[in-house]
Parts: sequence; structure tokens; C-alpha cells
Amino acid sequence: MASPLSLDDVDNALLRTYVLGCHIMNHHHVVDAYGHLSVRLSPSVFLMCRYMAPALVARRDDLVLYYVDTGEAVHPETAPRGFSERYIHSEVYKAYPGVQAVIHSHSLDVVPFSLVSSSSYSSSSSTATPLRACIHIAGFLGTAVPVWDATAAYYDAHPDVDRSMLVNNTAMGASLAQALGRGKSEAEGLPLNSVALMRGHGYVCTGESIEMVVAKAIYTAQNARVQMDAMRLSAASGVSGLSGDILFFDEREAGDTGRTTIQGAAKPWPLWMAEVTADPLYRIEL
Repeated sequence: MASPLSLDDVDNALLRTYVLGCHIMNHHHVVDAYGHLSVRLSPSVFLMCRYMAPALVARRDDLVLYYVDTGEAVHPETAPRGFSERYIHSEVYKAYPGVQAVIHSHSLDVVPFSLVSSSSYSSSSSTATPLRACIHIAGFLGTAVPVWDATAAYYDAHPDVDRSMLVNNTAMGASLAQALGRGKSEAEGLPLNSVALMRGHGYVCTGESIEMVVAKAIYTAQNARVQMDAMRLSAASGVSGLSGDILFFDEREAGDTGRTTIQGAAKPWPLWMAEVTADPLYRIEL
């Protein structure tokens, strides 16, 4: 696959799908003014919008091409300001060749699970409650979504480095990408986990297409809402522990549902398109 050197080399249908993806994420509260979607165009180039609210992305002038290897603009002399956290995307693409689209979200439904879950960088706790699959459409989450803690990456860089919690360089991005894990999907160039939480920040979601990653991001937030409600019911029932009587999916159930239901992203996509095209907030001028 040849690397596009300008937006004129990119199929207009793909650009339109990208813009729709930005709008759908906003419509379903995956992003607000912050957060971003990217799509891989070749092994070495990916596309993101410029520094703007995803809901307002509409034109070719809103889009920027970046190199996977460096996270820098293909045409820095003319590129508009980009997101400082584009290195989330570049480093995930670099680490996992099978990933074709990436979302970074600050969903408030998901963030609480980044605060109470055990991280690979912190001591485990018997009261830790990881985000995990509890609705069939979100089986891809598995039995424990990993939590990436920026603190370790800061210390790896330098103990006095600015701790803004932003993934604004390649070292931070590479550390986050590693948290997605390598394992049985490595032969396909995919991470072991398609989602990783970011402590006190949000989450990163990966997929094999724009439609797939948008669906995963939406259903990750929906699963978080259902799990939180179930935890509240569990606590109200007097059962010891916040998740003592919740019937989470086991590993086999999560695996089987993850391989089947999420493939149905093609089913909701026409509905989601209709929702945003009927809303005057969202414009496409391609």
C-alpha cells in the first residue's frame, strides 16, 4: 500500500467515513470538545483531524496526515495545529500493524474504573474492581481491562518531568501502547486487549476499521454504565464487596461474545449515520 503524500491521494469515501466517525463519537458522548479519532492510511501514514472538537470536523482543511514512525505531520510547513496527544495514535500503530483505527476518549462513565482498578504499575488490591465485560455487546473487553498509569512513564523519563498526564511524546505513547499487551493476537498484528484505561484520564480503543473502533468505544462506555449500576445494586443489597454478587462474563463467555457480537458493528452504523446527518450541528463539506 503506497503512502499518501497529500489528502488528494485519499479516497473521499474514507474521508467521509472518518468525519462521520468523529460526529458519531460526539453524538454518543464518547468525546466532547476533547478526544480524537485516527485512521491508518498505510503502514507509514495515518490521518487525524486538526486541534478542534470532533463534532465540528467537516472539511479537508480540518484533516492532517501524520507519520506513524514519528507522530509528526507529513507536511509540517502547511499543517494546522494538531493534537499534542497524537503520539497515542502513532505509537499504537507502530506497535500493532493490524490496528487500523484508534480512539482516545475521556468518557466520564469509564474514568472511575481507571481510579479504583489495579494497574500493572501499582500494587494489586483485593478491593480493586476492573472494568470487564458484563453485557454481550462488549465481550471484547474481556475479564479485566488493563489500566495504564502515567506515573511509571514519568519516572522512566525523569523524576522531575512535567506531570500533565498528557501522552505528548513518543516515549509516553510507546508506554501506553505496551499496556494494551501482546499475546495470542500478535500474529495478526493486534494487541491482546483492544482497550486500555488511562489513570485519571480516559481510555484508548483500537479497531480494524473506523466503524469497528467507534462501535467498541461506544460499547465500552455503555458497559461501564451497566457495570457501575450493577455495583451500586450489589452494594445496596448488603453483599460484602462492591462486586460480590455481579455475574460478570467468564473468560469463555467474553471471548465468544467478543468474536461475534462486535462484528455486528455494520448493523448500528447506518442508524448512527442517520442520527448525525439529521442533526444540524454536524456538517460534512467534502
